[in-house]
Amino acid sequence: MNDISCPHCGKAFKVDESGYGDILKQVRDHEFDRQLQERLALAEREKQDALALVKSKIDNEMQKAASAKDAEIAALKSEVERAELTKTLAISEALGAVEKQRDQLGNRLEVAELEKAISEKALEAKYQTQIKDRDDAIERLRDMKARLSTKMIGESLEVHCETEFNRIRATAFPRAYFEKDNDARSGSKGDYIFRDADDAGTEIISIMFEMKNEADGTATKKRNEDFFKELDKDRVEKGCEYAVLVSLLEPDSELYNSGIVDVSHRYPKMYVIRPQFFLPIITLLRNAAMSSLEYKTELALIRAQNIDITNFEEDLDNFKVGFAKNYDLASSRFQKAIDEIDKSIDHLQKTRDALLGADRNLRLANNKAQDITIKKLTRRNPTMSEKFSDLKKTDPLKDE
Repeated sequence: MNDISCPHCGKAFKVDESGYGDILKQVRDHEFDRQLQERLALAEREKQDALALVKSKIDNEMQKAASAKDAEIAALKSEVERAELTKTLAISEALGAVEKQRDQLGNRLEVAELEKAISEKALEAKYQTQIKDRDDAIERLRDMKARLSTKMIGESLEVHCETEFNRIRATAFPRAYFEKDNDARSGSKGDYIFRDADDAGTEIISIMFEMKNEADGTATKKRNEDFFKELDKDRVEKGCEYAVLVSLLEPDSELYNSGIVDVSHRYPKMYVIRPQFFLPIITLLRNAAMSSLEYKTELALIRAQNIDITNFEEDLDNFKVGFAKNYDLASSRFQKAIDEIDKSIDHLQKTRDALLGADRNLRLANNKAQDITIKKLTRRNPTMSEKFSDLKKTDPLKDE
């Protein structure tokens, strides 16, 4: 037995070893609980302090990151590429520090899952919109096909394209020509011809269009490539630069449903499109042709100059030929005139000689006439001699 005094009243009492052990155990358990509570409180304070420190560090890091980001953006406005790179690096570093802290606090998984959920929702919404648009387009096409007769299908597609073009003609293509191809002299013709030129009349671009469609119930299904050869022939014969097949054939083809299809590997400068790409293909080809308009203008000027030179050379050759012909004709006539003049001179010379001979004869005759007297005339004529003798008697002056 052991004597134990109460620490409060001082009264002594006896306790056996088992009771003493119980008391000692109680004292130890109480002390342990007290120390445990103190340590738990201390640990809690340390935890709170650590959390406050971490929060403070995070706030400081975020503030530093924001300040650095603002400074970088303000400093790198004039250097876009460098600014974007520096901004990306700064954001990456800031996010790295934040994500590191998030990892330490156990929040990174939550954020990643949230971002993933947001991304998945955005993608889902995007694809749903695309699917809806495609379904609407398919439904519109099916509805249009359902309402059309086999006879009117091709014509309705032409009317659709013509209406779409005329809707923007005045604003987008004020100088453009877009009319049906009615010239079948070569044996075939396309559906429409598009031509556009600048203010000077230089052609920018030309396109031969062919529109093809068929009803769902048509027994013989045509393929797009069945019309390539004829379309290329029409393009060449009508002097067009490009050929475009606007087609609703092969409606399940992923190739032709993907957008504008370039088939230049089969035929030069040829494309196949769905009706919704009718205006975009014209715009794309026209914009591409605008870049070469300057060269086309210079080429047209050179051709015009060459035509002027050719015309000048032709006119000069015609002048030479005409001049030579006229010269030969004039020369021939001139020679004939000279021959005629020579003949006239010879004739006049003969006439002159004849006149000179006549003059001599007249002079001789005159001399002979002057030498004639009455005596000579009557010398051998007694009758006349007697007459003149009687006359002299009657008029003595007669003798003179």
